[in-house]
Amino acid sequence: MSLSDIAYSVLDLAHARIDASYGDAYAGMVASARHADALGYQRYWMAEHHSMDGIGSSATSVLIGHIAGATERIRVGAGGIMLPNHAPIMVAEHFGTLHELYPGRIDLGVGRAPGSDGATMRALRRDMKSGVDDFPEQLAELQYFLGDACSGQNVMAVPGQGSHVPVWLLGSSLYSAQLAAQRGLPFAFASHFAPRLMLEALHVYRAGFQPSEVLDKPYAAIGVPVAAAQTDEQAEHLFTTAQQSILALLRGEHLRLRPPVKSMEGLWNPVEAQHIRDFHQIAVVGSPSTVKRKLTQLAKDTGADEFIFAGSFFEPQDRLTSLQIVAEQMRGSV
Repeated sequence: MSLSDIAYSVLDLAHARIDASYGDAYAGMVASARHADALGYQRYWMAEHHSMDGIGSSATSVLIGHIAGATERIRVGAGGIMLPNHAPIMVAEHFGTLHELYPGRIDLGVGRAPGSDGATMRALRRDMKSGVDDFPEQLAELQYFLGDACSGQNVMAVPGQGSHVPVWLLGSSLYSAQLAAQRGLPFAFASHFAPRLMLEALHVYRAGFQPSEVLDKPYAAIGVPVAAAQTDEQAEHLFTTAQQSILALLRGEHLRLRPPVKSMEGLWNPVEAQHIRDFHQIAVVGSPSTVKRKLTQLAKDTGADEFIFAGSFFEPQDRLTSLQIVAEQMRGSV
């Protein structure tokens, strides 16, 4: 499989710098989305997280509308909405509204994780007793409210009903792969932070796939951590910002972006270092030639239909440069 046959997209968390505001993060997000739009990226997704100091993407559908309004071609959506946190009809209404505002450009990826801790789940009024056991029913309800109205249907998502906004299933487990296969939905695996089960999940999804009105064959995307620069050394230096973020997550510290450092030695202990390396197992970090080599190998290993790139950069220009380098390698141009 050639890289030029694989779609390439972006995942954004509206990650704020340690010395800046969320407004600054949103401005950087718009600049990145416009750059990605011009570079041929397929979609620009936002992920729902709550009560995480430094991650500004909690009001996911609001940001999706903001990005869609600032771009022209690129698809914009959720990667994803944590469905158990919401009533399916309200999700359908939000994304039905986005569809009316930006026809043919909105995606709705949904997941079953909370995107938060237990205390935050309670603040979200999530039913702790039901947990995620009713996720298949919630997914069916969401699809019902996005589909054509049924005869005698009394409760409808307005707007939303009949919009057929594309629904993706997201996950980091075999459960999500199995459900996506059963429902015939596109599947995005969260290998940008949980790569251990990636290959097994892709196999489960493809082997169990049942054609549907949505898809006649499997379509799998994978999350890929990335930091591209003009040299390997520069890229590895920039990548320490992402490594510091995961270290902060492990330690329960704030997640605001920290500037890159010369070395992570002295900042992490051996156990933390191994955990973070496992977290970033499939990370693509390096110069243009290194990025191309690693992406080519990743395509061969996974057979993915799409790469969804996630990167954390302290300086906005470094992120724009990385987006451009990656796009050039994916297109096979220089």
